Amino acid sequence: MRLNTLKPAAGSKKSRHRVGRGIGSGWGKTAGRGHKGQRARSGGYHKVGFEGGQMPLHRRLPKRGFASPTRTRYAEVRLSELQGLKAAEVDLAMLMAEGIVPRSVLVAKVILSGKLTRKVVLKGIKASKGARAAIEAAGGSLVDAPQAAPAVKA
Repeated sequence: MRLNTLKPAAGSKKSRHRVGRGIGSGWGKTAGRGHKGQRARSGGYHKVGFEGGQMPLHRRLPKRGFASPTRTRYAEVRLSELQGLKAAEVDLAMLMAEGIVPRSVLVAKVILSGKLTRKVVLKGIKASKGARAAIEAAGGSLVDAPQAAPAVKA
């Protein structure tokens, strides 16, 4: 065998059908479009999913779910993640820089998960009751934390 004698396997390379090129090609006259009808005409075709007037499948099936516009705007931060940080003061921009929360997040909240043994000052970050107690027990504090509105009894 030599490189200059290599050829593809027999039948592996077939030339494409050149439709509408005369009777000898086997694809002359109607060029594979059949006789008359909407699909035989140029520019004549129905929209995707059309079922001849029958209620189409995408309208027969029920609608399910929705895409929440605020889903990725909120992030939870564990106490164990705060433990691993080097800085004593933590804010949202710093959490983004460290890769703890995504860049699209608008609000972060610390939750009680893991242990915190070092002093941490949170700026502009929410915290759950348990997380707040754990942070204060470790000697830390929360500054400018957005407070939840008090429940009004009617």
